[in-house]
Amino acid sequence: MRNSVMLIGRPGAEPEVKSFSNNSKVARFRLAVDERRMNANREWVNDTQWFTIVAWGKIADRVENNVRKGLQIAVDGSLRNNEWTDDKGQRHSNIEVWINDLFLIDRTKD
Repeated sequence: MRNSVMLIGRPGAEPEVKSFSNNSKVARFRLAVDERRMNANREWVNDTQWFTIVAWGKIADRVENNVRKGLQIAVDGSLRNNEWTDDKGQRHSNIEVWINDLFLIDRTKD
């Protein structure tokens, strides 16, 4: 079986990039993906889903240099489930998309 996801959307903010002492880098941003669907009144509406995108290494460099809020991009990657327990003993989880490729669809805002 394969864990694979491809999304086309627009970042909601500039990516957050962190560099580490071992010269590795991680970039994170939220990606808005619009899906058109018909509602109960038979009208077409946009349904926006938000995804947390994570890039490491050379892909993080590409994100830092090219990804801007509102520009349409496509990402290819896999889903990662993170689980942790906070300092109050509450368990949490979230799902992120760890990307291994990035495609710039447009370089200017609409």
